[in-house]
Parts: sequence; C-alpha cells; structure tokens
Amino acid sequence: MRRYPYFCVELQKRDEQYVFVENTRPVVIGDSLHGVELNSKESNYHMISFSCKDDWIIMDVFHGLTDANGAYEVIRTLMYYYCSKRYQAELKKDGIRLVGDEIPDEEWTDPTETVSGLPDSKPGEMSPALNLSALPGLQNDQVQTVYNVVIPESEFMRFNVANDGSPGTLVSLFLSRAIAKLNPGIEAPIRIILCVNQRKALRAPLAHQSLVGFTALEFKEQMRNWPIERQATSYRGMVILQTQDEAVLAGVNEANEFTKMLLSKKTDQERLDMTAAFDNMTNQMMSAVVSYVGKTDFNGAETYIRDFRAWTTCPKNGILVEMSAINGKFFLDFIQPYSDPVYVNAFMKQLKENGISCQLQDKMQLELVNIRLPWSE
Repeated sequence: MRRYPYFCVELQKRDEQYVFVENTRPVVIGDSLHGVELNSKESNYHMISFSCKDDWIIMDVFHGLTDANGAYEVIRTLMYYYCSKRYQAELKKDGIRLVGDEIPDEEWTDPTETVSGLPDSKPGEMSPALNLSALPGLQNDQVQTVYNVVIPESEFMRFNVANDGSPGTLVSLFLSRAIAKLNPGIEAPIRIILCVNQRKALRAPLAHQSLVGFTALEFKEQMRNWPIERQATSYRGMVILQTQDEAVLAGVNEANEFTKMLLSKKTDQERLDMTAAFDNMTNQMMSAVVSYVGKTDFNGAETYIRDFRAWTTCPKNGILVEMSAINGKFFLDFIQPYSDPVYVNAFMKQLKENGISCQLQDKMQLELVNIRLPWSE
C-alpha cells in the first residue's frame, strides 16, 4: 500500500461534507473468504481491505474510491509481489506499479475537477426498459445470486473477429438475444447498458478515481430477425457513436452537474432522497448492465490465476454481468436480484447455438462487505 497512498484513506464528515483523509493505520489482512466492514474499527477505518482463505485472495474496496481499472492496478501489483515470492517467479516489471516508483500527479488528480470546456450534456429521452424482474414465469425469490460462466478466450475471440465485434459488445448482444427469445411480443425496449472507461476521453490514463460512463444498446424490434453478423455490426456502430470523445465528455459534464446539485443540499436526508430518486430512474432505463475493462496483462503472473471473480452491488431489477479475461478464459459473473437461472441458461444457449462452448462453474449467494458511514457529532 506504500505504492497506493491515495487508497490509504478514511472517510470522515467535516462541516457537513464527506471527505477522504489520510489514514496511516495498517491495512487489514483477514483470514477468511469474507472481508470486514470498511471504514470501521475492524478495517482500521480503511476503505480497502484484503483477506485470504485456502487458495483464494480477496480484495474489498469502496467503489466510490475507484473503479475496476483502478482496482486492477492494485491486483497487478499484489500478484507481482505474491507470485515472485510464493513461486520464485521471474516476472517482468514493465507497467506494474511498484514500491519506489515516483508517483506522478496524474495518478492523484481527479480529471473531472480539472477538465475544462466540457460539451453540454444532452440527456436523451428514454422510455422505461424491459424489467426482467417483473416478467411472468420468473421465480423472483429476491435472493441476490451470482452465477459464474466461463468461456474459452480463443473460441470467443475467433467469433468476435469473424463478426466485427468486441467482447463487451457481443456479450451485450447475446444477452439481448436471450432476453428477446424468452419474451416474444414484449413491447418494452430491451436495453443493455455497456460501461465505458472515461479516461481516454479525459486524457487521463493514470487516474485512480471511479471514472465510468455508459453506452445504451437497444435491441430494436426490427433487428430481432436479422442475422447475428448484422446485429453485431449494428451494436458495434452504437458503441462507436456513443464512445466518441464529445459524447463521453458530455456524460462527464452531466455527472458533474448532478454532483453540484447534490452538494447544494443541506442535509444527508436530502442527498439520500435525491440519489434514491436518481437510482430509481436509472434502474427503469435498463434491462441489464455489462461491465468489461478489457484484458488485463499481469506480466506472466496470470499463469498462476486459476479463477477470478468481480462482484459489486446487485441491480434492483435486471442483471449485471461483470466480465474478466485472464489466463485464457473469460469469467462472467451474472449478478442478479433473484436466484432463478432462466436468463443465464438462455444466454449460455445462445453461445452454444453459435458454436461457442461455455461452462457454468457455480452459483453463489451475493455477499458484499458493508461500508460504515461516519456519524455526525
């Protein structure tokens, strides 16, 4: 953690504002598959902690502190040191953040606070999307569940190349096709939200903050009978259009405006009410979310990684798919607010019908560590 001083912080409340302050206490390492409450006595008031059990290493981190890109940097550093000592592996140091590095200002600075000349945000009108949790036939037991699906990287990438696709785009398409197959005749739009890394548009590749935007991929009625090659090209076009710098920066501007409104509120309850209303609105606009940061280069340490999971908050209505590509495999975590595997099964059927093998590794109940908010005096 000496390499990541900006992650060694405590969340405090000062003058009615929440702020990160330096935390010099040791970062906690537990002996368990379940982490400790963050920003609490158990975690030494850190917003990040680690634990290990058997052959698993677990990292818990507050998503408001960083996103998957920032978290992956920590994991790459951790795996470099761990594999070097545990297996006496001689790993390349190129691009790995190590103790003794001079930490550039670009890692510290929040680019959303320093960027200027942002284009006006133009939030388009969206009708409510298909709510996967409210459909007839679904056994909605309200048990938050994660299904882990593994796909051979070589097979999936061959399909991507042959169909002008990218991994995140094609997973979004296969999920859209699965939803449409299960819900013929439904008029509400099937809309997949594909997460976007804002660092490129912000010219801030080293920034550690949570910098996630989104594209909206709608599986329109007229598309549903097209060949999959044409559907893939259409989805790819939607992604290209919505990830142009101007579109991404307009999204940054919209988020900044929301933050200003939030900070203008006088009480926590007002802020909670505002974010709850926003959360409810955004949940209505999407059927599912797909998040993929791209293939991560561990400089050889990936050969020691047999399995990888990425868990985060469960959506209220739809499904969140967290994708990771490591050691020749794609790991897909389907995070959903019910245990019924109907959409996971339909997704896997879509893969197999298109010549892509896959395996359901396991089903687990979603458990995330709590985050303690500082109380006011």
